[in-house]
Amino acid sequence: MSNSSSLTQFLLLAFADRRELQLLHFWLFLAISLAALLANGLILSAVACDHHLHTPMGFFLLNLSLTDLGCICTTVPKAMHNSLWDTRTISYMGCVAQVFLLIFLFAAEYSLLTIMCYDRYVAICKPLHYGTLLGSRACAHMAAAAWATGFLYALLHTANTFSLPLCQGNALGQFFCEIPHILKLSCSHSYIREFRLLLFSISLAFGCFIFIVFSYVQIFRAVLRIPSQQGRHKAFFTCLPHLAVVFLFISAGTFAYLKPPFFFSPSLDLVVSVLYSVLPPALNPLIYSLRNQELKDALRKLITTCILRSNKLHLFFCRTLMV
Repeated sequence: MSNSSSLTQFLLLAFADRRELQLLHFWLFLAISLAALLANGLILSAVACDHHLHTPMGFFLLNLSLTDLGCICTTVPKAMHNSLWDTRTISYMGCVAQVFLLIFLFAAEYSLLTIMCYDRYVAICKPLHYGTLLGSRACAHMAAAAWATGFLYALLHTANTFSLPLCQGNALGQFFCEIPHILKLSCSHSYIREFRLLLFSISLAFGCFIFIVFSYVQIFRAVLRIPSQQGRHKAFFTCLPHLAVVFLFISAGTFAYLKPPFFFSPSLDLVVSVLYSVLPPALNPLIYSLRNQELKDALRKLITTCILRSNKLHLFFCRTLMV
């Protein structure tokens, strides 16, 4: 038995015991993380460089890509390190940092998805007021509020969780530090305080979910009133990427934290945690780029420019060496 004052490290859940499977997990996570870094990096570059994407939705998409990059960089590198070197440990402060960053980024991402829903609502239901309600200053304030909310929320949860006495060992049943698994190590009834905070958080998240549902009910009612079939399709497919990302984020997170007890198993818990913490950062850029013609054009232009510049640089070096 140990307590939180004497803990120096935690033991994370290993993906597999066999060395071949550990290396397979390493290469799989490496491929996913590289794909996420490349895709989100391209979106960040495209939005920053193309003036056609200097819109409220482009601005919020840039912020969403930042949260996705942060999420993939918080959990995956440590999991890859443990799989490659056949270890399970994470330092106490490293665990604190993981918990803080994950809650911060997830809360900020959920807030941004709610704001992006409001953007779609105003664009379709109140198009004449779009420039007034979603001006550059208003967008900056909403994005700052999303990041600040995530920061304060993460600070509160992290401080509350790691102030609890931990005396049930140091083995976490997860491949990264997660609050429910840390609470299982508590030997005090004071974990009820964190449980109440989690219930309050779920209530806030449910409130945002109700807002998203209500907004899309109004959006679809407005879309159905558009006389042109082409106009209805265009308006619907404008909202489709956001709907897909919201569904992926909420469904995976809800099942991870609110799944029935009879569904519990270590292997299933591991799969679900990968689904909500690793896959969305890699899939979000793909979802948004599939239906956003302006974004696809900007990405195509960016990639073409990079290829042309690399070819010019190659020719320059070849001529230099020939001389």
